[in-house]
Amino acid sequence: MPTFEQQIVEHRIYLLRFARLQLRNDDWAEDAVSETLLAALSKPQSFGNRSQLKTWLIGILKHKVIDLIRSNARLVAVPDECADDESDELDRIAFKADGHFAQAPNDWGDPHKTLQQAQFFQVLDACMERLPPAMGRLFLMREWLELSSQEVCKELSLTPTNLYVQLHRARLRLQECLNIHWFDHRGT
Repeated sequence: MPTFEQQIVEHRIYLLRFARLQLRNDDWAEDAVSETLLAALSKPQSFGNRSQLKTWLIGILKHKVIDLIRSNARLVAVPDECADDESDELDRIAFKADGHFAQAPNDWGDPHKTLQQAQFFQVLDACMERLPPAMGRLFLMREWLELSSQEVCKELSLTPTNLYVQLHRARLRLQECLNIHWFDHRGT
């Protein structure tokens, strides 16, 4: 069985991918991941097996990323590639002109059971990877890093309206991806 240190190092690549998506700077991402690994290795008793190791490491990394975003705010902002106000293809497919669903959403079953399944998180992670980089970044900042809408708008130079449009589009894409790759395949 791998040692605690080996288990932590096994998650380095995932942590680095997460940090790069948020920071858009390889050096800062490396620094954040290194600090995360050092913090985890210096206080292994803090882990206590109360969650999965990867979840615990992401929790530490989130704080490191937020600190870097705040301390380097002027240098981190990336122009939003998806800032056009035209209707997104998913909007046209998923909704009628009156705003109602074109077809009823799939039955998602019991959410508590689904969330407890590790495979679900693997599919969710794959769906997150399919989001356009700028959209994925703002979604993660708002939903995973739990930055306020005002902070996300400030960091990415977005208007609140554009942020809400982009979050809506990200959620629709994630919903479609999860419907296709998880909820439609559960019984098969």
